[in-house]
Amino acid sequence: MYAIIETGGKQVKVVEGQEIFVEKVNADVDETVTFDNVLFVGGDDVKVGTPLVEGATVTAKVAQQGRRKKITVFKYKPKKNYSRKQGHRQPYTKLVIDKINA
Repeated sequence: MYAIIETGGKQVKVVEGQEIFVEKVNADVDETVTFDNVLFVGGDDVKVGTPLVEGATVTAKVAQQGRRKKITVFKYKPKKNYSRKQGHRQPYTKLVIDKINA
């Protein structure tokens, strides 16, 4: 059984026991998070939402909070003496999917 959930403005396909990296979720480590935005549930019986599946939830456990590798944002305009260098580290949450309730 698998499901497609929406979190952080993105759609993610999840299976029970899977570890996923998503945009930061406000929860502590070892805390349980419930996702209500379930768009699709697949398996033996398929349920497609319009746009969400009624009564379907996905529960996950927060395994880790962190920040990704630094990327460099460099802006440059030739012959104008303009350049800006900036770094950015995107925060993320590592989740372990516990159960898909359909």
